[in-house]
Amino acid sequence: MIATRKAFGEALVLAGEKYKNLVVLDADVTTSVMAHLFESKFPDRHINIGISEQDLVDTAAGLAMAGKLPLACGFAMFLSGLAWQQIRNGICYPNLNIKLFGSHVGIQVGEDGATHQALEDIAIMRVIPNMKVFCPADAIEMKKMLPVILEDYGPTYVRLGRQPVPVVHDDKYIFKIGKGDILMDGDDIGIIATGSLVGSCLAAAERFKKDGISVRVINMSSIKPIDVALIEETSQKVKMLMTAEDHQVAGGLAGAVAEVLCQRKPTIFHAIGMHDSFGQSGKSADLYRKYKFDAEGVYDQIKGWWKS
Repeated sequence: MIATRKAFGEALVLAGEKYKNLVVLDADVTTSVMAHLFESKFPDRHINIGISEQDLVDTAAGLAMAGKLPLACGFAMFLSGLAWQQIRNGICYPNLNIKLFGSHVGIQVGEDGATHQALEDIAIMRVIPNMKVFCPADAIEMKKMLPVILEDYGPTYVRLGRQPVPVVHDDKYIFKIGKGDILMDGDDIGIIATGSLVGSCLAAAERFKKDGISVRVINMSSIKPIDVALIEETSQKVKMLMTAEDHQVAGGLAGAVAEVLCQRKPTIFHAIGMHDSFGQSGKSADLYRKYKFDAEGVYDQIKGWWKS
């Protein structure tokens, strides 16, 4: 159980050794996003902008135009929300090579409550032209993802979780932009999951296996661009299809998958996630039980749909 934000901080140090023009900026959340690991080794290449996400993004834009490789970090709620105009007009419109990392996403944030639980960031980031959107499932994927996106040109947004999540990949895993990966295969139920819900879906799939029901679990960490071929192939393979995310289903992974299916193979599917509601303050585990995001909740929701 390792938080993706922790893996991100560790991966930053390795990236700093390779990319001498890499500059890490944050909005007074240095420790929270684990950027202090980078700061301690490369103090001249770390900038704490303060609690001002708009300035964070605009400063990153200036550094990119000056030939640096800026990586800007903040709480996802405020980075994607407060600085949306600067991201749209200052980064994506001129297509600058800037990497944005939004931490503390979803109801997984816990006690900070609805005002700090980013449940709309996938939707408002993926709608912007030129922006790529990724959401790692575990620590290994986060470490594999960072070198790939640093080599890829253009605006990028990555979601990071606050709480530890199960490690579902091994060191042989290779992250590819625009590709999902099949973690478990089956032909009865298909679950396309992202981020912290991947672990819950795998655990639920194991329970279904005992029930004699086979489940295909796909980790869709690349949300934009998305793996169109894998979605289409899965929709044809399984009897029932669904998505799972710690995010609003409207505009999130569910929306992205629905867009593919509507154009390629119209399919009725179900969505696990937030259905037009805000989160609440509480312990992360309690909230995951309440909103049925834990393994038991995922299992119960899918079982209900499977029987109907």
